[in-house]
Amino acid sequence: MDDMRIAILDDYQNVAGELADWDSLKAQVEVFHDHFPDVETVVAGLAEFDVLVAMRERTRFPAEVLRRLGRLKLLVTTAMGNSAIDIPAATELGIVVCGTDYPFFSSTSELTWALILAAVRSIPLEAQSVREGKWQMSVGRDLEGKTLGLLGLGSVGSRVAKVGQAFNMECIAWSQNLNAEKAAEHGVTPVSKKELFARSDVLSVHVVLSDRTRGLVGADELASMKPSSLLVNTSRGPIVNEGALVRALKGRRIGGAALDVFDIEPLPDQHVLRTLDNVLITPHIGYVTQGNYKVFYEEAVEDIAAFVAGKPVRVLA
Repeated sequence: MDDMRIAILDDYQNVAGELADWDSLKAQVEVFHDHFPDVETVVAGLAEFDVLVAMRERTRFPAEVLRRLGRLKLLVTTAMGNSAIDIPAATELGIVVCGTDYPFFSSTSELTWALILAAVRSIPLEAQSVREGKWQMSVGRDLEGKTLGLLGLGSVGSRVAKVGQAFNMECIAWSQNLNAEKAAEHGVTPVSKKELFARSDVLSVHVVLSDRTRGLVGADELASMKPSSLLVNTSRGPIVNEGALVRALKGRRIGGAALDVFDIEPLPDQHVLRTLDNVLITPHIGYVTQGNYKVFYEEAVEDIAAFVAGKPVRVLA
């Protein structure tokens, strides 16, 4: 493996090197901390590598990129799925794609509640006021007795519901595939999509991005929400129509939003969402925990070693 070149991508926090034994591969390993924003920079920066390790969907690998990466033999993605990789194109080109486990799905539900609590109690504002020598600046909102609406009741949504119930919130949910039996299993009341948006004091998005869910939350849905309601999205940005959300926030037609995901990531420097005082934003950190990262990188090393040995594991393509 001495002449094999491996690139670790989008290591924003500069932690990949300490979380796995890359030296065991006895290969040339290069870590990239900055994001490749477009096709040309991806191709120019990665054309000389045999193996790429991608952190979730931070860097996109459509067919046009894969075809231009002539040396690429193995593409490792963290977790067992990556919508940013054109799997059929990789298969056609003879590029092996492998994944890793994703052990702590709870990390996203935990962040969801961190955002909800921070938003309803104005924690960023109040923390900053203390740093500036001021004192109380806002009046918080109560959660007990309010309605938590869940757009999706899968592995993340069901965990979010459990915490809502601990706060004595009424939990309601809707998704295209939700049935009464599954809702009852989690102590949640199934409702129509229209009722979900109309009744929720906190509306949290937990469906997977697909052709069916892209733009699922649009102008009509936002218009039906209460003027005091909070929209939370820790799933994927395009599930919510960003333009419609910005208009609703600017017009104060909903109480606010707490967002960890966006249409374009990293969020552009001059993006309007960075400027609105009724939005709490975080930089897509739902899965960014020590536990997840350790498994991601350790198993990426395993994937590469297995591939070199001619017995690839956790193969996606």
